[in-house]
Amino acid sequence: MRPRRPRPSRPRTPRRSRRRSRSGSVRASGSRRSAAPPPVSSSRAGRGVVDVVGAGPNGLAAAIVLGRAGVRVRLWESAETPGGGSRSRELLEPGTWHDVCAAVLPGVLSSPFLRSLGLSDRLDLVVPEVAYAQPVAGDRSVYACTDLAATVEGLGRDGRGWQRVFGPLVDRAEDVARLVGGNPLAAATRPGLALRYGLPALRQWSPLPALRALTGGAADLFSGVAAHVHHRLDALSAPLTGLALATQAHGFGWPVVVGGSQRVVDVLVEEARSVGVEITCGARITSLDQLPPRDAVLFATSVPELLRIGGTAVPGPYRALARRVRRGAAVGKVDLIVSEPVPWRDPGLRRASTIHLGGSAADLARAERDVARGRVPEHPVVLVSAPTDHDPSRSASGHHVLWAYAHLPSGWAGDPTALVLAEIERWAPGFTDTVVASTARSAPAMERENPAYDGGDIYSGALTSQQALLRPVPALNPWRVGRSDLYLGSAAAAPGPGVHGMNGYHAARTLLRHTYGRRDAVVEAPST
Repeated sequence: MRPRRPRPSRPRTPRRSRRRSRSGSVRASGSRRSAAPPPVSSSRAGRGVVDVVGAGPNGLAAAIVLGRAGVRVRLWESAETPGGGSRSRELLEPGTWHDVCAAVLPGVLSSPFLRSLGLSDRLDLVVPEVAYAQPVAGDRSVYACTDLAATVEGLGRDGRGWQRVFGPLVDRAEDVARLVGGNPLAAATRPGLALRYGLPALRQWSPLPALRALTGGAADLFSGVAAHVHHRLDALSAPLTGLALATQAHGFGWPVVVGGSQRVVDVLVEEARSVGVEITCGARITSLDQLPPRDAVLFATSVPELLRIGGTAVPGPYRALARRVRRGAAVGKVDLIVSEPVPWRDPGLRRASTIHLGGSAADLARAERDVARGRVPEHPVVLVSAPTDHDPSRSASGHHVLWAYAHLPSGWAGDPTALVLAEIERWAPGFTDTVVASTARSAPAMERENPAYDGGDIYSGALTSQQALLRPVPALNPWRVGRSDLYLGSAAAAPGPGVHGMNGYHAARTLLRHTYGRRDAVVEAPST
């Protein structure tokens, strides 16, 4: 039994709007589709063929861009279905759907590429009124509401600092989305780029010094969203990650897709096939020799996979730099069916898309330091989402679905179930008594599930301060593999992880420019 298909969208205006759902959340809608670029003609013996390896959201995004440009695209996927980190499956009982990796998808509403496809008109999305929340002590929690003013009010006297940091960013949330969806090195080295994207305020105002204004509950709340960096919280990449994700929360919301994250992939597959992309699943590519003649290969894979498959075609200088890419911390994933909603000490946590567990800002920083040193924390950072709180269709039996993962040392092979359950029980006494069934994946199991998750690293490369800016290697163009006709368009490349498709978009535009001489294929975010 497959998840039910989303209901047909009503005719809507181009302006993004929201309608209130019965649960008190809002449903997002509205985006316009961009015109397809003119076809490209091949100068390579008339082939005009590109192979894309990896059919996750980024591989599909790249294939769509190339297909729209008139390139014949062959898309190869080692798994039996497309999806990558955006798959949904019946893991524990028929009719109950779990998101295998990504569950809450801010990029669906904020990504310039996905918005250009009109994705929110083709999906049923629920945008909870609380994007993320965090229990701090006992029954005291802090909340990041989609509405910035509500967040500031809820933080009390600590709200002034939150307003100071996020007010200017949220006012220009769409410009920020284009900026962070591009080449971070270009944004850092070319101030004019920020001005071109409409951020003149950043000439006089920088969010990083303003972060000192975050105190008390505001500091706790920011630590949770910054912990999405999967790295030490004292690294520069942590506040940058937190600023981007929190701006998405207030500017767009953190949506849950009705029916599961797989629905995003279903729409991308439909779009890819509409422009002639040939998709082959169950085909593990281990060498370029397996591929028929082509003009170029675009990899939506990890860097180690790129090096293995590319072999001697990868230029030596690039290979030397790529071998030094550090993989990030692992996740230990636990999927559960429970008999009732999680009995949080603070029942308000049920309103959130994502719940960050681990305690205060100091507690989270301590846990992430332990992970970076290869130690399993006593109280690891655990992310929790309860999709059935917002989308009851996930379970035909009336049970409740719970999605959770813990930040753990790279390659950690233990069973994460006890760690995750203990941390949830800490904030929700009696929770373990509600568990009907569960399944877990260690770091090695995550890599077996998706070869791009090297050592259980779902980000395909640590978001260290250097690798967040120079991703994957120091290069002005992060999507081209040296001076070759190989390209990288996965989370391992700029702008980094997330279900947003921008990595594949940029890699495809780079390919059009360098392999086919398309000078009109400027590498920048599409307008929305």
